[in-house]
Amino acid sequence: MTDILPDRLAANPKSPFYDEALMERGIGIRFNGAEKNNVEEYCVSEGWIRVAAGNAKDRNGDPLTIKLKGKVEPYFREKE
Repeated sequence: MTDILPDRLAANPKSPFYDEALMERGIGIRFNGAEKNNVEEYCVSEGWIRVAAGNAKDRNGDPLTIKLKGKVEPYFREKE
């Protein structure tokens, strides 16, 4: 397994950017220097994350998301 994270990754299995092996390993996101635990998708090169907008759901039952722009730093979470 590689220690290089992809430029873009999604937590939704329906997305083409989903990677089950990486999600099981544990990914953390630092956004503008703050830890984020509710990130649905990120893109490092474009500098954005998508986070859930409350408890709202779309017509398919997936959470509604909002896009936030800033500095994105993904990392592997350490095993406890």
